[in-house]
Amino acid sequence: MKFGTSLPLGKISPAREFQSLEAVKEIAAALESAGVAGASLTDHPAPASEWLHSDPAAHDSLDPFTGLAFIAAHTQRTRLVTNIVVLPYRNPFLTSKIASTLQVLSNGRLIMGVGVGYQKREFAALGVPFDRRGPLTDEALETIRAIWKGGAIDAKGTSFDAAQVEPRPVPYPAPPIWVGGGSELALRRAARWGDGWIPYFSTPTDDAIVSASSISSYHSFAEKIARLKDLRGQFRVTGTFDIAVVAPFRPRRLGEVSADQYLQFIGSVKDCGASWVWTLLPSPSRAGFVESIAWYGEEVIAKSG
Repeated sequence: MKFGTSLPLGKISPAREFQSLEAVKEIAAALESAGVAGASLTDHPAPASEWLHSDPAAHDSLDPFTGLAFIAAHTQRTRLVTNIVVLPYRNPFLTSKIASTLQVLSNGRLIMGVGVGYQKREFAALGVPFDRRGPLTDEALETIRAIWKGGAIDAKGTSFDAAQVEPRPVPYPAPPIWVGGGSELALRRAARWGDGWIPYFSTPTDDAIVSASSISSYHSFAEKIARLKDLRGQFRVTGTFDIAVVAPFRPRRLGEVSADQYLQFIGSVKDCGASWVWTLLPSPSRAGFVESIAWYGEEVIAKSG
């Protein structure tokens, strides 16, 4: 089992606690010292103001590729995970270029978590049709996979027509792609194009799309993993496939009770087939987040077996 955590670099309060080079350096050192295998940032270029100020799941965010590049520069082992990049927001050639650059300069540590997105206002702000987000995601995955094979390619999509273009650098190895979401369409997308699946258990949110895509129970989680295996067989896809599940809670206090809650969760999802556990840790301040990382390393990672 490997362990990852989301980074609070998007937090704007307290001022400059997280959004500074000094914060990146301190957090990066804490991650490596604690044995945290992966660190993630998410993707909200233009989130709805109402969501930011009212939804219990709302949060600010940096550009994930840029933020993770800073983490890469101050770590040696930590995997850099986009959890998640909304593929329909960008031309797939641009997404591929940004990801390839980070993969090459980080010595192959990127894991590109991707999803279809869910905020209608954000899609409108970026000029992308919300009702086309599924097909646009599939189109982007097919195109990025083709680009990462190297050489000249021809690819025609909804808003692009590439004839004998040759994007570089070609990342070797190509970054693993983890596909988010718990719907049948998300499972099919993960099985066909992905190197992993990154679902989340039900968490408090006001968004109906997010709630509908989450995992409701360990039984449902196990059923969906079995479905993934069937689908990969149907698509004749082989190779390593990660199950990277997001815990549905974060501890309010660091202590034995919280550690036991994590350890029980880890045991349950490991029995279902998970290979990574992702978590949110308390981050009242930079010092508080560094303390949370150290606690997680000592009381959860070291004791997880």
